[in-house]
Amino acid sequence: MGKFSHLATRPMPGVGGILRWRLVEPLKGNKVPKDLTKGPTARPHDKEIVASLEASLVWLGHASFLLTLGGKRMLIDPILADRVGLNERLSAPGIPIGELPPIDIVLVTHNHRDHLDPWTIRRLGPNPTYVVPQGNAPLISSLNKATKIIELEWWETTKIDSLEIMLVPARHWSMFWPWDRDDALWGGYVIRGPEGAAYHSGDTGYWDRFEEIGKRAGPIDWAMLPIGAYEPRWFMNPQHMDPDESVKAAKMMGAKTFVAMHWGTFKLTDEPVGAPPERARAAWAREGGKEDDLWILDPGETRRLR
Repeated sequence: MGKFSHLATRPMPGVGGILRWRLVEPLKGNKVPKDLTKGPTARPHDKEIVASLEASLVWLGHASFLLTLGGKRMLIDPILADRVGLNERLSAPGIPIGELPPIDIVLVTHNHRDHLDPWTIRRLGPNPTYVVPQGNAPLISSLNKATKIIELEWWETTKIDSLEIMLVPARHWSMFWPWDRDDALWGGYVIRGPEGAAYHSGDTGYWDRFEEIGKRAGPIDWAMLPIGAYEPRWFMNPQHMDPDESVKAAKMMGAKTFVAMHWGTFKLTDEPVGAPPERARAAWAREGGKEDDLWILDPGETRRLR
């Protein structure tokens, strides 16, 4: 039992669930159809906007963003490597690691390797300030000798110049090695600067605490929420939302703009790679959302935050 097992998603399918998903269900004839859809294609980021330090957001792919607020450049859950384990990247990073501007802050939501990528963390080096959930500092330090590491508990806030960064709850769990399950905390972030507040959920299942996040950490201007990695639902439901649930989460917390993430970069689960955006658009319309307030970006696409 890890230190944070009392906060982790339960019930959670273990090894038996994985074997059922990967081996038993296909043997029973429940095979996943061949995926003929495609994910997004990377485009050049707007170098002028990024260089200017004006408030902006660049999707780098998966759950990775370059966020600029309060004159600080932040990377959130940066994974710029070519693969996660055996899963090869399907689209190029929105900004290759060699073309990144100087980074002030790196935020990591949890220690799963598609969010805390050792290859990327090593190459970012010790210069940025790292903000991580409690229990993750030793891992970051071991990867790149960083010393400027801030650990947070749920609802705890750190201030970096004009920014306030709060770790908020997520319905998930943690494991970097097979033997350290739930030894480190996980969560999402609300980053508030002079220009407004951005929320990044990390990985999370759907639950009623989105309303609490909106009340305690809001108002939220830009909510980065996952729309992929949701099938099969019997396995993924406790830990990953589907697009319909993510839209409900954004509405529940009162976010002004929904920013889609966690899709199209790696083939991690059973849904077609290109399917999540269509479901997200349909759900957003059903909930009465304005088309301009739903951002489904291509990697490298750059948006000013106003």
